[in-house]
Amino acid sequence: MEKTDRENCPVASDEQPEIQKSAGGEDTATLLAKLQEKEAEAKANYELFLRERAEMENFKRRMLREQAESLRFANEPLLRDLLSVVDNLERAVEHARSGGNGQPLVKGVALVLRSFLDILEKYGVSRLTTVKGEPFDPSKHEAMDQIERADVTPNTVVSELHPGYLLHGRLLRPALVTVAKAPAEEKEEKKSDE
Repeated sequence: MEKTDRENCPVASDEQPEIQKSAGGEDTATLLAKLQEKEAEAKANYELFLRERAEMENFKRRMLREQAESLRFANEPLLRDLLSVVDNLERAVEHARSGGNGQPLVKGVALVLRSFLDILEKYGVSRLTTVKGEPFDPSKHEAMDQIERADVTPNTVVSELHPGYLLHGRLLRPALVTVAKAPAEEKEEKKSDE
C-alpha cells in the first residue's frame, strides 16, 4: 500500500509537534524574539537615517542661502569705505561753491583722489607704473596707438593714456599706452637695402 503525503508529514499526526531546535540549540520562540528585536533595531536605524538625511538637506539649503548672502554683501566693507570718498567729494564741491578762483576745488579733488587710492590700496589694488621708454609688454600693456618716432626705439612705450592696475599682484586692468614704431622712411631704406 502506498503511503500518502499525510502519513509522511511529521506534523500531520494528532500528536503535538515537538518544538524544533535550531542548529545553535535555540528554540523557535527565542528566534522569533530575536527577529522582532532586530526588526525594531532596523526600523530605529531607518528613522535615524531619515532624520540625518533631512538634517543634511537643511544644512545644504542653509549653506547655499548663506553663500548667496555672503556673495551679495561681499563688497560691503569696500563700499562702506568708499562712502567717505563721496563725503569728501561733496565737501570739495561745497567748498568750491563758496568762492575762490577754483583752487579749493582742485585741492579738494586732489585730496579725494588720494583717499580713494588709499582705499583701493587697502583692498589690494595697486597702480601699475608704466615708464616712458619702457619696452611694450602685452601682459601688462594694451597698445591704443602707434606713433612713428625716430628718436625712440621701436616697440617702446611713448605715453600712457590710462594707468593699469593690479589686484593682489594679478592684472586687473592693463595700462593703455601709445607705442613707438619706426618711421616709414627707415622701413623703405631697409627694404631697398635687402
